[in-house]
Amino acid sequence: MRAKVHVTLKNGVLDPQGEAVRHALGALGFDDVGNVRVGKVIELDLTDEDEDAARARVSDMCEKLLANTVIENYRVEIE
Repeated sequence: MRAKVHVTLKNGVLDPQGEAVRHALGALGFDDVGNVRVGKVIELDLTDEDEDAARARVSDMCEKLLANTVIENYRVEIE
């Protein structure tokens, strides 16, 4: 079983990396790009066979390590 965790900054949190990407895109002629937000995807191979148990374990991992829940949101996908 595979889990994908999508981590993004919460609304209202400044995203300097996203701003740098937006600026670079503008310099390359892509002036029609507005706000840019940069996140990360973490892929985990799991030995769990129960999807609900896997989702719960991955959410626990996010709360403890994979996401800074003060400034980041996360979304878990189980495949």
